[in-house]
Amino acid sequence: MKPFELKYVAGQQGLLREALHNWGISKRSLASVKYGGGQITVNGKEVTVRHPLEPGDAVTVVFPLEELGKGLQAEKGDLKIVFEDDSLLIVDKPPLQNTIPSREHPSGSLANIVAKHFEENEIPATLHIATRLDRDTSGLVCIAKNRHIHHMLSIQQQEKKMSRRYEALVHGRVDHERFTITAPIGRKNSSIIEREVRADGQFAETEVRLLKVFSDFSHVQLKLNTGRTHQIRVHLAHINHPLVGDDLYGGSRELISRQALHCRELEMIHPVTGEALKFKSANREDMLSLIK
Repeated sequence: MKPFELKYVAGQQGLLREALHNWGISKRSLASVKYGGGQITVNGKEVTVRHPLEPGDAVTVVFPLEELGKGLQAEKGDLKIVFEDDSLLIVDKPPLQNTIPSREHPSGSLANIVAKHFEENEIPATLHIATRLDRDTSGLVCIAKNRHIHHMLSIQQQEKKMSRRYEALVHGRVDHERFTITAPIGRKNSSIIEREVRADGQFAETEVRLLKVFSDFSHVQLKLNTGRTHQIRVHLAHINHPLVGDDLYGGSRELISRQALHCRELEMIHPVTGEALKFKSANREDMLSLIK
């Protein structure tokens, strides 16, 4: 079982600690390397972060092996892999599947099935899910194979270098072709699950683009500029266009048995190579049948 490692070439003189910081390796990641069985070498020799670098020095950071949490059961199941390398796993999640286990659904989640994939392929990682989807929502999910990669993806999300576009069916006839919903979201006082727009909530912003208007509903594209829990569902309900099928936030299930929301596109920068990546997922049949 090979541990995850990254290789760099020093561009200038300075302490190794400073170079590692500039390469995006956090203090927490360094601590895990130092105390968890990892290693840092310069030109093949193990060193500390106080080591002075010269231009052209070859630096290798070997991260400690990770283990799956004992509470997560690895399970066989269908896994639609869109992209995979040593750092990332991009999968296409079906509707009506939890991203992680819950009290109501302790097995059969995407996490359970990915855990089995890691086990069978001897991937020394725990699960670092960078983009989680609700049970009903289908589409693209990004998983990091290492704590450091997860940290790098979190920075991308904060800097808006990672973007997700969704397609949805909403009740009513949407009037405007393009608009932005900016409304703070917080937990509803009377519920541990529901969120609502409230003055003391966290800043939340969703861009909306109208694709087509039907007699009973509208087909829209959505882009998240923030990542609050239930953001799309709450924002659409707030403007009186709840998701079709989302009975928690005022939608009806007469046309579809789940909330009609699909993560269709994911754009990001590869955290190791710097390559621009773009992934797409086709709409599920239940949504397509209504659109057609």
